[in-house]
Amino acid sequence: MHETSIGAQPVTRLGRRIGEVDVVRGLALCGILFTNIPQLTYLMRSDENGDFYPIAAAMEFLFSQRFFPIFAYLFGLSFALFLDSAAKRTEKPYLVLLRRLLVLAVFGWLHQMIHPGEALLPYAIVGVVILLPVSLLPKPLILAGGVVGTLVPLAVTGGGLLLVPGLFLLGLATTRYGIVHTLAKRGWQLAALLAAGAITAAITLPLQADSLQHSGFNVVSGVAGFGLAVVYVTGLLLLLRTPVAPVLSAVFEPLGRMALTNYLVATVIIIAVDGPLEMNESGRWGVMLLLAVSILTLQTVFSRLWLRRFRYGPVEWLWRSATWWEWAPISRRTAQS
Repeated sequence: MHETSIGAQPVTRLGRRIGEVDVVRGLALCGILFTNIPQLTYLMRSDENGDFYPIAAAMEFLFSQRFFPIFAYLFGLSFALFLDSAAKRTEKPYLVLLRRLLVLAVFGWLHQMIHPGEALLPYAIVGVVILLPVSLLPKPLILAGGVVGTLVPLAVTGGGLLLVPGLFLLGLATTRYGIVHTLAKRGWQLAALLAAGAITAAITLPLQADSLQHSGFNVVSGVAGFGLAVVYVTGLLLLLRTPVAPVLSAVFEPLGRMALTNYLVATVIIIAVDGPLEMNESGRWGVMLLLAVSILTLQTVFSRLWLRRFRYGPVEWLWRSATWWEWAPISRRTAQS
């Protein structure tokens, strides 16, 4: 990983592989926040007449089930990247990775106390039970497991947590086949995936609109969400090839590099302001939007400022130190001396 300061530099200046992964992770973090606030504050999706609030309906189409698949996929991808990196540093990379997952499980267990249904603990468990042993298998089997493990849950239940193992394996396969290292050569493939995701969304979104009350609990909304997730990821990766890349990098990459810190801190903020903002079991979706934008703005500024002086986010540093069982150098000045 390059340790260059983020600033407003284009992704390609920071190392295409890590820069692009962090930008996509930053986008996913933003989307997850928009879905977590209604869950944590128990916002009502419809009024007393059963009519959806306009913002709530828009959220179902644009955010719900759209970003957690991205996070799960990136988890598997980052798992493989870390394993490859650890193998160059130690003779026991799987032991180090096991410790990394166990530490993540502790973070998730603590987070579950204030955010029931959060993702870290299930991710850590699936990582230990499935990712660790499967990573020893040949690449074709990993890819096949990822495809089957993704398509079957989508077709049967619409996804949910059942999608996580398959998406983990797809992310793992992406690294194993070297795709994440050769994104610069895969413009047409990204465009093809973008078109496939767009067609899928175009077919399923009208069907989701016809059964909006059941959105999030059926196959149609799950498939629509997966299609839009593909559109979001591939569209962003293609935009990183355009002149807007420096702006996208400046906004999303710091958020992505400190995704764990920002994810946990956002929960604390939401719970702290829920009462004063009178959001609990209300229809105050406009307040929800303002809160989400405010949190993301503060986190973007904080992340950029923090990463100018430090190599890792606060929680990321703790995670890294516990993973390697030694205090990791966090100051940029210390790291360079």
